[in-house]
Amino acid sequence: MVLAAGLGTRLRPFTNDTPKALIEVDGVPILERIIRYLTAAGADRVIVNTHHHSHQIEHYVADRKDREVEILLSAEPDRPLGTGGGLLNAASFFRRDEPFVLYNGDIITDLDLVAMNRAHQADDRLATLAVNRRETSRCLLFDDEGLYGWANLSTGESETSRPTCGENRSIPFAGVHVLSPRIFDLISERGAFSIIPVYLRLAQAGYRILPHDVSAALWLEIGNPERLETARRVLSKLKDRNGLSPE
Repeated sequence: MVLAAGLGTRLRPFTNDTPKALIEVDGVPILERIIRYLTAAGADRVIVNTHHHSHQIEHYVADRKDREVEILLSAEPDRPLGTGGGLLNAASFFRRDEPFVLYNGDIITDLDLVAMNRAHQADDRLATLAVNRRETSRCLLFDDEGLYGWANLSTGESETSRPTCGENRSIPFAGVHVLSPRIFDLISERGAFSIIPVYLRLAQAGYRILPHDVSAALWLEIGNPERLETARRVLSKLKDRNGLSPE
């Protein structure tokens, strides 16, 4: 599932008339890059939630020539429902027979999703969260048992859900989740909400939510105009170096 319902306020003015998912990076919309990436990793169904300029995403999906992957749209007509609310709203679209990927719609990466899914299925996990070591103030907190909190290093704010066990690590989240479908039976929250408080509540109850370090992978976040320009520059250089077209 690609999370694409947000208003993209930090990316204005680009998102005034265009949903963030359709902003082009080196000639290709972000959503298109994500769909190709997920398809290459083995996905045959991609769910995309929509709200801001949702009709544009509807038209884009309808006009795609590639039919290798089924694309389903989960509408949020009244307001964006957040990572948790958006996932729950789309619950009926999931097959629930194996783990699935939840993917922030402003991320471009080449992390190995097959390896991440393999790690997820190696033991009894509810969720596996991609993390990478980068300069940012907001981190997730992990110990030997898994996720136990979050912290904002610039403001000093933090939240923990249980006592820690063993080594503590503060690592930024990279916007990609692999989830067991049983998550749907454990979400009691309703309306618009983030998935992180859900994870903390379930971690307190003993469910395993573990990190997967992807620091070695290409990772670009299209969160504001400066980062968009950086992503365009990086991908253009990679294209030139490898002799690739944006298509």
